[in-house]
Amino acid sequence: MSHWPSTSSKKVYRALLRIGWREKPRISKGGSHKQLENPNYPYEFTWAFHESEEIGPKMLSKIAKRTGLKPEDL
Repeated sequence: MSHWPSTSSKKVYRALLRIGWREKPRISKGGSHKQLENPNYPYEFTWAFHESEEIGPKMLSKIAKRTGLKPEDL
């Protein structure tokens, strides 16, 4: 059983920003995908969720493996 609750993507995005992820500057505005970077990780993370979407436990677990997010960060 997963330790992750279903939650809004807006809440998860804010939690990622709090733990050190930052949105990379983009030349063109628009589009729903955001590239996030963190100096503690050697790669970028693509955020492709809209604010009103609900993210389930399985997807949250996958996001956590790539970003270091923990349930208590939410």
